[in-house]
Amino acid sequence: MSFRRALALAACGLAGGSVLFSAVAVGKQPGRGGDAEPRPGSAAAATAVTPASAAPPGLLLLPPAAASCPPAPGWIERPAGTGSYWDSNWDRREPLALINLKKKNEETGEEELASRLDHCKAKATRHIFLIRHSQYNLDGRADKDRTLTPLGREQAELTGRRLASLGLKFDQIIHSSMTRATETTEIISKHLPGVKKISTDLLREGAPIEPDPPVSHWKPEAVQYYEDGARIEAAFRNFIHRADAKQEEDSYEIFVCHANVIRYIVCRALQFPPEGWLRMSLNNGSITHLVIRPNGRVALRTLGDTGFMPPDKITRT
Repeated sequence: MSFRRALALAACGLAGGSVLFSAVAVGKQPGRGGDAEPRPGSAAAATAVTPASAAPPGLLLLPPAAASCPPAPGWIERPAGTGSYWDSNWDRREPLALINLKKKNEETGEEELASRLDHCKAKATRHIFLIRHSQYNLDGRADKDRTLTPLGREQAELTGRRLASLGLKFDQIIHSSMTRATETTEIISKHLPGVKKISTDLLREGAPIEPDPPVSHWKPEAVQYYEDGARIEAAFRNFIHRADAKQEEDSYEIFVCHANVIRYIVCRALQFPPEGWLRMSLNNGSITHLVIRPNGRVALRTLGDTGFMPPDKITRT
């Protein structure tokens, strides 16, 4: 195998890791007819970058490592080490994490431990339906003025009909206390009679965490990330977790809230980097479906589904 081919294969094999290759000149040296080569050991030589045109065929050149991303806020817990992983105790409800091993009866030993572990195990699956509010009046100065537009009310009707058509026994609707989410909930709930509604400030819209890569058109103050981020993380911890051990049957819950909140929750639930939340886009009235199994595994069945709406009713404001 040639040296160039070996380098190409090595670069492909490490593409998912944290190693970056520095470009080096391979093979024939450039002639002296053009720009002079920097002298070995000179400052110019230290900063010289091999142009892409000089790269051997098949070798992907990665740019020099940029400045590292800002550290994640203290409420984002990440296990030490590198590479892919799945933290099975992400919601702190893994059976072993719920019992005090120091209190284990030495006489009954393993039998008692097995019994206690079984008592703490979840048995049911939770289905989480995250609904983004419908289109609203962007000109409203205060939250109370940001009511749904006529089109937004149509969108909520369509979303309500879609949820009702699923034939599921929904347990509750938890919604943001902001006007646009409350109005969306009222319209949806007409199609789901008897399902209780709960309002919470935790699901209000905000800036969850500084996005990476950043965007130029949306730059909240740093204090907004600090305040909103902690609240939205609290919403995640309160509402997104495996079923309680006492829950016997699968549950179906609806959360009506906002795009930033939903995108952050999806990243956290799937254990994707939460800084990537802004790379997703959600339509008004869309349905995102998360499934949380008894063993803590999480699956995303749909993200921002609006296939049940006519094309002329779809918006993303």
